[in-house]
Amino acid sequence: MKDRSIAALRVKLAERPDGATAAIADLRAEYDRAVEIFPLPDGVSCEPATLGGVPGEWLRPEDADPGRALLYFHGGGYVLGSTRSHRHMVAALAAGASVHAFSADYRLAPEHPFPAAVEDGAAAWQGLLESGIDPAHAVIGGDSAGGGLTVATLVKARDDGLPMPAGGLCISPWTDMTMEADSYAAKAGSDPMVKKDQIERWAGIYLGAETDCRHPWASPLYADLEGLPPLLVQVGSEEVLLDDSVSLAEAARRAGVEVQLTVADEMIHVWHWFDRLLDRAREGIDEAAAFIRARTGAP
Repeated sequence: MKDRSIAALRVKLAERPDGATAAIADLRAEYDRAVEIFPLPDGVSCEPATLGGVPGEWLRPEDADPGRALLYFHGGGYVLGSTRSHRHMVAALAAGASVHAFSADYRLAPEHPFPAAVEDGAAAWQGLLESGIDPAHAVIGGDSAGGGLTVATLVKARDDGLPMPAGGLCISPWTDMTMEADSYAAKAGSDPMVKKDQIERWAGIYLGAETDCRHPWASPLYADLEGLPPLLVQVGSEEVLLDDSVSLAEAARRAGVEVQLTVADEMIHVWHWFDRLLDRAREGIDEAAAFIRARTGAP
C-alpha cells in the first residue's frame, strides 16, 4: 500500500538546492534547519557532551535505562549533517528503544578528510566503553554515510581489539564508493534524496585523489566482516543506495554475521528522518527501536 504522504513529500524534496552544485555552507545550514522544524519528542532531554574526545550530545528519554546505550552517526555524505540535523530522529530512536543515545558530531570533509570520520567513530566507541557501558548493552548505528561509518567503525574497533557492541543498525547505508551498482541507474528516477552526481561530489571531497575508493573504511562492502555483531539493515525500495544495502547484507552473511534485511516498499532514502511528515516513517523507527531493545537486553 502506498504511503498517503509520500507524493507530497516528493514534491517538497524536489525544491531542495542541488547537492551537486550548491555551496557546502548553504547545504549544511539547510540540513541543520531540521532542529527548528522538528521538535524533540516529549520527555527527551538533550545534553551536550563528548565521548573519547568526540563532541556530540546525549538524548536521554525519561525513565530510559542509563545502562543501555545507542552510539549514533548521522548521515550527510561525510560532508553535511550534524547533531542538529538528526536530533529529532536520534531522539525518536532513543525513546522507542528506552536507551540513552549519544549522537556524535564526527569530523567532516573537506576540513577533515578520510579517515577522520572513522577515527572519530572508533574513538567515540572506546569512550563509551570507558564510561562504564557494558558492550553487551550497546548498539552502534547510523544512516546513509553514517550507516557506512557504522560498519567501518565496527571493522576498525574489531581490528583494534575492542569488544564488539551487541548490534549494528544500518539505515540506508552508503557502503560502496565505487558507485557501480545497478540501482544507481535503476532508481535514478524514483529517488528524490540521492543523486549519483551529488554523492560523486561527496566521495571526491571525502577521499581526495589519493585514497582508494575500495578502502574498507570508505567502502565497507569490501571489508572483512567476520566477527561483526548482528546487523539490522533497513533500506527503501526506491533508493539509489538499494544495492549498497542488499550487497552489504549478502557480504555480511557470507562472513557468518547474523543479518536482518528490511526493504521497505515504496520508501525513499532514510525515510525515518521524516517521522513527523511520513506515515510509514514511524514503522521504520519502531523496527529499529525494537532491534536496539532486543540486542541491548531490554526487559
